[in-house]
Amino acid sequence: MRKTVNIRAFGIVQGVGFRPFTAVAAEELGLVGTVANKGSYVDIIATGEEEALYTFADRIKHEPPERAMVLSVDISEAEYTEFSGFEIIESEKEYGDIFVSPDIATCDKCRAELFDKTDRRYLHPFINCTQCGPRLTILDTMPYDRERTTMREHPMCKKCAAEYHDPSTRRFDAQPVCCNECGPEVYIVGTDIRGGAAITEVRRAIMEGKIAAIKGIGGFHLCCDAHNEDAVARLRELKKRPAKPFALMMKDIGTVRRECHVRAGQEEYLTGWQKPIMLLKKRSTTTISELIAPRNTTVGVMLPYAPVQMLIFDYPDGIQFSDCLVMTSGNVRGAPICRNDEDAQKEIGGFCDIMLSHNRQILLRADDSVCDWLFGRPYMIRRSRGFAPLPFMLKNKDNRQVLAIGGELKNCFCIARGDLLYPSPYVGDMADIRTVKALEESTERMCGLLEAEPQVIVCDTHPKYNTVRVAEEIAQKRGIPLLKVQHHYAHILSCMAENGYEGEVIGVSFDGTGYGDDGTIWGGELMVCSYKAYRRVGSIKPFIQTGGDLSSKEGWRIASALLRDAFGDGGEILCRKLGICETNEYKLQKAMAEKGLNSVRSTSCGRLFDAVSAILGIVRTSTFEGEASTALMCEAEKYLEKHPAIADNYRKPEKLIKADEDYVTLCTMVLAADIAERRLADCQAGALAYTFHAVLADMVTAACVKISADTGLKTAALSGGVFQNRLLTRLCCDRLSDAGFSVLTHSLVPPNDGGIALGQAAYGIYNV
Repeated sequence: MRKTVNIRAFGIVQGVGFRPFTAVAAEELGLVGTVANKGSYVDIIATGEEEALYTFADRIKHEPPERAMVLSVDISEAEYTEFSGFEIIESEKEYGDIFVSPDIATCDKCRAELFDKTDRRYLHPFINCTQCGPRLTILDTMPYDRERTTMREHPMCKKCAAEYHDPSTRRFDAQPVCCNECGPEVYIVGTDIRGGAAITEVRRAIMEGKIAAIKGIGGFHLCCDAHNEDAVARLRELKKRPAKPFALMMKDIGTVRRECHVRAGQEEYLTGWQKPIMLLKKRSTTTISELIAPRNTTVGVMLPYAPVQMLIFDYPDGIQFSDCLVMTSGNVRGAPICRNDEDAQKEIGGFCDIMLSHNRQILLRADDSVCDWLFGRPYMIRRSRGFAPLPFMLKNKDNRQVLAIGGELKNCFCIARGDLLYPSPYVGDMADIRTVKALEESTERMCGLLEAEPQVIVCDTHPKYNTVRVAEEIAQKRGIPLLKVQHHYAHILSCMAENGYEGEVIGVSFDGTGYGDDGTIWGGELMVCSYKAYRRVGSIKPFIQTGGDLSSKEGWRIASALLRDAFGDGGEILCRKLGICETNEYKLQKAMAEKGLNSVRSTSCGRLFDAVSAILGIVRTSTFEGEASTALMCEAEKYLEKHPAIADNYRKPEKLIKADEDYVTLCTMVLAADIAERRLADCQAGALAYTFHAVLADMVTAACVKISADTGLKTAALSGGVFQNRLLTRLCCDRLSDAGFSVLTHSLVPPNDGGIALGQAAYGIYNV
């Protein structure tokens, strides 16, 4: 019996070859009808035999294209209609949930064609198909069709148009389709060198020890040979980046295995369609420069994900080329990644000797995503290319539309629309006015792309944040309410939202700096949280943080404060003997604290890590955020690897927490003092670094047990930048689980401020 059905497929079904897949499947099953993008879903009208229609719907749901993500399929009977065949018809806009595909790494089939001399796209720097290529970065508006992308500036030649309209080809309805005849072109900025000659010119320059700027899918990278010590050192000097690790791009997975340890599951992400930067443990036999990631046990590695990068490694011009390149974001410190020639020449022109660009316009920046690996899954540090703006789901009964502006550092914003919350690609740090402008521009573009009309704006409570100023201006301009959410509470909400948890939790929110409700600096917080409200029920032991912004870079200041509080007058001698600071520095810090000059009461757990790093002589002064704490973690991990028995044989203080009637204090000052005394007694720095992590995890667990006894809660959520520390996160999870807690942690949302907008958006849904 023949009939007609209407099938609607929701999810990541645009920009992933879904309509061509549908048309081919329909023809194979003898069905006729139409398929169209409707902005929020793919709409299919199909006529045929009942059994064939059932098979067709099952295939759509369970066997979609590789890059698609089908969340739901609605099937309803429609008025019987006969069609002449099965057609992809013109897309239409229709209100509903919108799913935008991230940019997709070049697939294996396109890579094979790229280096096939018999293929007409041989060595084409923009080769793509329905399964790969740019998406978000070139998309102007939905639905996803060529005329609504920057590829409209590159009309298809006859051969590409024939493939585009032919259901039997891999490029059927592939919006960015192009070839050497009709596609964009690469060139050396400021010269007449174009095409293959431009790629050869860049390859030659890199092997001569020069630095290149290379435009990719989401912006520019700065690049040099990772084996060339002088080139890496020069790039560090030019970027004024003395120690922060550089990301690497390696030629292939074989090179990655040679240089790094690759754990089960990591290779799937390294070689898959997202291809993030993955933090991998360096091999002792690594051939890359030590300057790539000084004092670090890991290095950030990615594989080539765009055709131009593959050509940089493998262009057939006879040049003997490196298999490991530094590939770091092309930007001035604190500014957003450059996306066009004008910005690149103005901002990073002084960092490079040659600039390879192209004429495919980038509408929305997309830095590379960065992830660690924890509990057998990715542990996101920076969520951007390949992941954003894939949404998270949270019940939104009133269908509120929310724009959450995010944090001041590692900024991402988030748009809530219906039950979906869309975190943006990484924007950057808001201290730079260029990043603020990028934020303003990106929020406008994303709201338009998602057809969102925010009914409320949400931001941090810090009175001096640039993000707060942006939020206030947007709220005033749109005439809508503005909600301000305490920083550490938003961290916990982001963890709850990622995990889809709707109950109340004990939140452990540890980071560097957040504005407390009492006007002091918070950062080592214990909270009881729901989506509606929170109570602060504990923290680490407060200390006096002197020196303003300098205190976030100079851990010795916090170390001297902790030891002064612990030992009184004896703190000065201890600081001098441990090389933390000289007598005059110690006395100045003491005087500032006593007089309240440039001083503030703080419970920052991030600064606690900096202090212990300084006490142990690992890092006294940081040159980038997280340097001291990362080095402390690496020392602990190295010691644990060589001395695994310490996991069960470290020294605990007699008292882990101090519990008043309604507040728990972690005895972290006692812990720091014990670490200092034992270091002075020649205990190894690595052993003490591990002890610090282990005892802090014991303190967290003891505090949660006490709070649980008072509240009955048995679910804990861990969030905040300190939980980028994989050792502390693992120790806390193990101990809390052993104590009977269910533990919520992050995975695809960063625990740092890059994830805070998701929590703000969740708050906006529940609190207007």
